[in-house]
Amino acid sequence: MRVVYFAWVRERVGVEEEDVDLPADVATAGDLVDWLRTRSPNHAFALEEPRAIRVAVDRVHAQPDAPLAGAREVALFPPMTGG
Repeated sequence: MRVVYFAWVRERVGVEEEDVDLPADVATAGDLVDWLRTRSPNHAFALEEPRAIRVAVDRVHAQPDAPLAGAREVALFPPMTGG
């Protein structure tokens, strides 16, 4: 699965994207964020507030309980503001 990072999440992780092999116990978007936090100090820093992270699964906004089965890409980004 490809994980893509945007904005300050990307800056904190230190890469734009990465391909990962998910452990069997990572079934949802929320599980993915929790697991990614264990990958490095940069990931832990970027994802230290999981509720501040927005997720898109295959380019569709998703909630933390969204299943990842069959997904090819997950994007992680901070909340967006506009005006």
